[in-house]
Amino acid sequence: MRRLPETPALNRFVIGITLFVLLTLVAVGGYTSFGWNWLDALYMYVITVFGIGYSEVRPLVTPAQRFFNMMIIVAGSAATVYTIGAVVQLFTEGEIKRLLDMQRASRDINKLNRHVIVCGFGRIGQVMAQELAAAKTPFVIVDVNEQRIDLALQLGYLAYLGSAAEEETLQAVGIDRAIALATVLPNDTINVFITLTARSMRPDLLIVARANLAATESKLRMAGADHVVLPTKIGASQMTNLIRRPRIDFLEQTGDRETLNDLLRHIDARLEELEITPENPYIGTRLTELEIHGQGAFIIVGLRKSDGQLFPIRTHPLVEVGDTLILLGHAQDAPKLIRRSTLRPRSFR
Repeated sequence: MRRLPETPALNRFVIGITLFVLLTLVAVGGYTSFGWNWLDALYMYVITVFGIGYSEVRPLVTPAQRFFNMMIIVAGSAATVYTIGAVVQLFTEGEIKRLLDMQRASRDINKLNRHVIVCGFGRIGQVMAQELAAAKTPFVIVDVNEQRIDLALQLGYLAYLGSAAEEETLQAVGIDRAIALATVLPNDTINVFITLTARSMRPDLLIVARANLAATESKLRMAGADHVVLPTKIGASQMTNLIRRPRIDFLEQTGDRETLNDLLRHIDARLEELEITPENPYIGTRLTELEIHGQGAFIIVGLRKSDGQLFPIRTHPLVEVGDTLILLGHAQDAPKLIRRSTLRPRSFR
């Protein structure tokens, strides 16, 4: 069942309807106690509360009967005014449209398959949503904050209001059909709980978790996270690299360098750069020939000109003074090209 948000207008509307139901039961019960059948009692209640002005179904002769009828009129009028006010508030605050949007999103969520569940729609969650939308990857946002869910719906994303640490919520967003889950909340404890819950429900699910403290990384991995990302560490590393190596911003727009290095480390590789100075023996050499000289120890993945522009190697086949070669080589065996270079290379690591 889709969980709807609790709002003042919606609460007022629910209370008003509840009062009407209770008042109906009390009125019908009271009139039947006068000896009336239930249909006459219900009819009497309707024409009394809504002030239609028809004559009484049966005469109210005793003071108790008249007093009871007066109480029904007063209580019914109050409940009517209260409920109408709630309905007006629902429309004026856009609650009706909001609820309809959420119901529509709920139906679309039930149709999702091989999608990504993003737990948390803060700054990182919003960036993830933009990237997933650009890549046309289906996803759904889960958050306990109504304002953030409203924002996600306004942006056209599928969103569900609830706690991702609860199995009911994860079932509602189709964890059994998802291909991955990312928990990116700013609270490490909640991220651990979400990871535990998701892993217990889907042992084969890819889980990526955010950690704000380095000490939490091990806990998240023990809880079942396949990958743990520390945004603070990544940001600090990027800033340091820009200060120490201002010319080397290669791949900054396509991913975090720390994440890339972690991936390369698993295959015993690393990225390095080689600046071509006037004394360099490779000036005028074709890039394809340099790779041949390397005997498979490295490949050239890019070339940066002296003005900072990055080009694929096919557009600049010859090495020129001022160029910077971006090399991908084995981590243990330094490329022969670099060992012969007159300038010691600076590693990306």
